[in-house]
Amino acid sequence: MAGVTVAPAIVVLGRSALSTARRIQAACPGASIHGLQARVDGEADCSYAQLSDHLRALYSQGTPIVALCAAGIVIRCIAPLLSNKGVEPPVLAVAEDGSAVVPLLGGLAGVNVLAREIAQALSVAPAITTSGELRFGTCLLNPPEGYVLADLEQGKHFVSDLLSGESARIDGDAPWLDDAQIPQSDAARLTIRVTPHASDLRRDELVIHPRSVVAAIPAEGPITAEIVRAAFDAHGFAPRSLAAVLAPAARMGDVAAEEAASALGVPLRFAAGDVEDAAKLLAESLRQSHDVRTSNAHRIAFGVATMPIDADRIGRPRGRLSVVGLGPGSAGLMAPDARAALNEATDILGYETYVKMAGPFRTDQRLHCSDNREELQRARHAFELACEGKRVVVVSSGDPGVFAMAAAVFEALDTSDDLRWKAIDLRIVPGISAAMATAAKAGAPLGHDFCMLSLSDNLKPWSIIEKRLEHAAAADLVMAFYNPISRARPWQLDRALEIVRARRGPGTRVVLGRDIGRPGETLTTTTLGELQSAQVDMRTMVIIGSSTTRGIAGGPHGEWIYTPRGYSA
Repeated sequence: MAGVTVAPAIVVLGRSALSTARRIQAACPGASIHGLQARVDGEADCSYAQLSDHLRALYSQGTPIVALCAAGIVIRCIAPLLSNKGVEPPVLAVAEDGSAVVPLLGGLAGVNVLAREIAQALSVAPAITTSGELRFGTCLLNPPEGYVLADLEQGKHFVSDLLSGESARIDGDAPWLDDAQIPQSDAARLTIRVTPHASDLRRDELVIHPRSVVAAIPAEGPITAEIVRAAFDAHGFAPRSLAAVLAPAARMGDVAAEEAASALGVPLRFAAGDVEDAAKLLAESLRQSHDVRTSNAHRIAFGVATMPIDADRIGRPRGRLSVVGLGPGSAGLMAPDARAALNEATDILGYETYVKMAGPFRTDQRLHCSDNREELQRARHAFELACEGKRVVVVSSGDPGVFAMAAAVFEALDTSDDLRWKAIDLRIVPGISAAMATAAKAGAPLGHDFCMLSLSDNLKPWSIIEKRLEHAAAADLVMAFYNPISRARPWQLDRALEIVRARRGPGTRVVLGRDIGRPGETLTTTTLGELQSAQVDMRTMVIIGSSTTRGIAGGPHGEWIYTPRGYSA
């Protein structure tokens, strides 16, 4: 999405708008569909309870909004927040059937560009009303990707003079202006200056900086944003002309380099080798005509290209591997950080069932599905992909750290001697575990001390499981059983219950949650004396209460189950 750096939120009120929303999503990489909980729950990427509150929250966060509803509704919801035109995100209203695309706010943030892209995907004409863009065929105050305006307020005055009938001359290379309908004259008082260098602001000049400068830093020595800025200033460059910071591979994982690039607001890229000479890094990485200038004080070199530089074509980024918990299966119970990691991913790995739960995906995202028993192989594959500079996500249901992929990823890292793996940006994104989701449906059975136990002996001996069951029962802990029974292990749940019954009374409360958070979920409350293994399968979470766990009438399932936070005297 040229001109729009943050993926938009596509907001729908009902199912009738979902088809159009998905067409828009396909045209907007990273966009997520937000559905009204009461009408679209489970069919959108995330849900919201109240439209006006949700639109205001998105607007305040700077998230572009594509609302599939009447323009008046959007205006009334956001109106109380309108104050500064220079910082408002793009806001559009789109007809539910896709017949109209109306940009409302964010002219300086690329709303018209976004409107054209959406309109093209829907095969309609956007309703653009911006006078400067209609007159000149381009928005001078919102240059295309790769260019940035030096000063917005000065630019407004300049465009106002142009609209009043004056002509201008263009100084510098800007091919996107070749097709603009700007009245030009070599003798014009007004000048559109395209340059990477800093200059004094004047009423008669519109200064536009191409992002055509790359700063290359050495493999060793201190580095901060202030050091780069000082060297930048010494060469007379405008700060906004910086496109990227380039570092040797030896700096990968260097916190100082990452903080410097972040403070400068540009991506950090890495050259293939451990090259000491920063100028050599630039010569190997830049793919267009350029000039190299070196700052001797800190051995920083600057590559200055004749046109904007695409940072994605310089070196490669530090690879990222995120291990993401999807929660129990409902889109509404997926953490926003998990959704964000999935939206940013280039590659998604996991057991096929869980990968499908993580969708929808863009056509440019690669899916790597594997058998549920291939955890270590999957983790190693993920590291190799991340070593290529990709943004990789490994998905787990529930929480990735609870009987899931996070441990396998760390085990793969721990047993590898590949130094590249240790330089990967490794992140664990938590999710709502099956035990937590089931407990929430039932009430609060985990309200006091509890433990989680897997009854599967695929990765540990059954003798260990029995010993832990005995100690947990003796300690009067609430117990949550994962992997309670399967065709290959039909007897183990009965044996586990036998151990627990030796320590707990028949009236001990039990909760059975099957497919909680997914279509067809069921919740059953019973007692230890009444529980039969035939009531349980591999997709059932079994929670066995402690001696203090109790039930009270009420709730959607007839009673609430909870464990008091304290023991009575």
